[in-house]
Amino acid sequence: MTVPAAKTATAFDPAKVARQFVEARRAARALPAFPGPLPADLAAGYRVQDAAIGLWPEPVVGWKVGRIPLELQAELGAERVMGPVFAGHLWQADPAHPTPLPLIVGGFGAVEAEYVYRIGRDTPADKLNWTPEEALAFVDELLVGVEFAGSPLRTINVLGPRVVASDFGNNAGLILGRAVPGWRDRADIAPPCQAYVDGKLVGEGSPESIPGRPPASLAFLLAACAARGRPLKAGQLVTTGAASGIHDIEAGQTARITFGDLEEIRCIAVPALPAEGPGGDMHDHRRAD
Repeated sequence: MTVPAAKTATAFDPAKVARQFVEARRAARALPAFPGPLPADLAAGYRVQDAAIGLWPEPVVGWKVGRIPLELQAELGAERVMGPVFAGHLWQADPAHPTPLPLIVGGFGAVEAEYVYRIGRDTPADKLNWTPEEALAFVDELLVGVEFAGSPLRTINVLGPRVVASDFGNNAGLILGRAVPGWRDRADIAPPCQAYVDGKLVGEGSPESIPGRPPASLAFLLAACAARGRPLKAGQLVTTGAASGIHDIEAGQTARITFGDLEEIRCIAVPALPAEGPGGDMHDHRRAD
């Protein structure tokens, strides 16, 4: 009698998952599901992220910080999750024109109002614990901006932080706005923000909306990057969290983010195009590198 071969579970392979995410992003192709078994924890998600950073043909110019939902923090042993911002997906806001955001049709896309630090000098590679005050000593300026959250996987946020960590922290770009005048002396750090999608107010917030305010996110990021062997360099950027919330956007929709008396940031989601060549970028709209 022939005994059927036992089915064996597919092993989690960070390199394989990373390759499929990178290929999907560069082909502007949505993924129907997570490409393989889900990562068991955040550390496994970051192994995918590290492998994917190695495959991406552009340098890292900054990092995004996102908050882990309160109900998952104990299980995952973390309050925040991080991901890279690449040179080809950094744009300078133009008050006269909306910034095109290359959204993978069928994937995930959202806009988030952000307070963004620019690092003024290299951070030490061996410092693994930071206070907010220590972190701020390495900052050159505070800017306002808009994170373009995006992934070829539409369910990335539903599947949770381990999957978010796997795919570049669910980051697809960053629009830089104005520097905040006198930010070190402001009691409120920066102006409050409001987010509109297709003209409808969808969220509002302020630096107080971020747990510990933006300096706490910065301190987390500096410690996490050092622990991963990726200390920050002068000029790199740190987005500190979705101050107004996460606002889904589809191709063809417009968004407008305001920050008090600073110029508003406008953007429009457009269908992403496949990358051109081994080092090509899907879009090249007003880069800020």
